[in-house]
Amino acid sequence: MIPQYSDHAANERTFLAWVRTGIAVIALGFVVEKFYLVLIELAHAGSLPARKLARLPMPTWETGRFDGGALVGVGVAIIVIASIRFVRTNKMLSDSRIFSDESVRLEIILSVVLTAIIAAISVHLAFG
Repeated sequence: MIPQYSDHAANERTFLAWVRTGIAVIALGFVVEKFYLVLIELAHAGSLPARKLARLPMPTWETGRFDGGALVGVGVAIIVIASIRFVRTNKMLSDSRIFSDESVRLEIILSVVLTAIIAAISVHLAFG
């Protein structure tokens, strides 16, 4: 049996939860990017009535690429940071020394950046 198995298992569950979150953020980035592409194609094809087309936000492809790319970048960063923290926590769990609590600045910064990107996309879509 692995010493402190429950601690190692909890570390692995936390890592997998962060990986799932990163994958979800990456998928959201792709959806945002494709959504912009669909809006642009609908606008150019003229397949929507003029009154409905006037109510849709008309983003440019570059804007959609930036928004979607930013979300993909944050998702990749989440996975990379989760991997680094998993390995470091695994080493600390295997060590017999006692470690002090670490700050969670990186997680807070990443959460604030992700929230800001999603808020900016929402405002852009709502108010054009």
